[in-house]
Amino acid sequence: MPAGRLPERRTLKPDGPQSDVKNFTTQLGAIIRADSTSKQLTLVFTGHEYAEGMPAILQTLQQENIKAAFFFTGDFVRQYPALVKQAVTAGHYVGPHSNKHLLYADWKKRDSTLVNKSLFQQDLMANYKALQAVGISSQEAPYFLPPYEWYNQQIAHWTNELGLQLICHTPGTLSAADYTLNTDKNYRSSKEIFQSIIHKAQQPNGLYGYLLLMHAGAGSNRSDPFHQELPALVKKLKKLGYRFQNLPPILNH
Repeated sequence: MPAGRLPERRTLKPDGPQSDVKNFTTQLGAIIRADSTSKQLTLVFTGHEYAEGMPAILQTLQQENIKAAFFFTGDFVRQYPALVKQAVTAGHYVGPHSNKHLLYADWKKRDSTLVNKSLFQQDLMANYKALQAVGISSQEAPYFLPPYEWYNQQIAHWTNELGLQLICHTPGTLSAADYTLNTDKNYRSSKEIFQSIIHKAQQPNGLYGYLLLMHAGAGSNRSDPFHQELPALVKKLKKLGYRFQNLPPILNH
């Protein structure tokens, strides 16, 4: 597959419908929140190295009749093809998260891009090739969530040039900290993460339109995996009146 080409892709123009939808939030060219006036959210899961949470996550989603969004690297897809296929069969959105989980931008100087356009395209195309090998066509996966959830305007522009739309998680909770380990300085316990999400949910327009990001796994060195809290979290959010929506419907495509 030539670099920079997606076969029969569905084109999402940089200034197309996604930027015209009222109450969306964008940052540096990426959609980071859907309609902030609608009491619905999307559960988003990313995967690269670890997958120990996937069976429990998929089981919870099935039991609660929820469709979620999964973003996997090429490495993840090649290592755990059966789990990826299971997510697809269950009707969840499955899209790209880069092939090798590259760091696109400097942590301290975000506008400093660490990859060139050719490497970016080749890596992303390799991710799509891995997805296609498990039955996910490029037309079915037009949304791309960057590795490390870290990007800049240049990355968003290159993404749009491929006919894709960059998205990222909505900040405001500790949900994305579920990968941290007990020995990490930035470690957050599952109890802290759970409480931060519920605290936000109870505020006016709290999780409205949220792309609530968690991870498919954190490895065996995290003593309190957050996926164990997912059933209680979903039940609590439903009790608070939230509805769960999949991609792309929450983005109106």
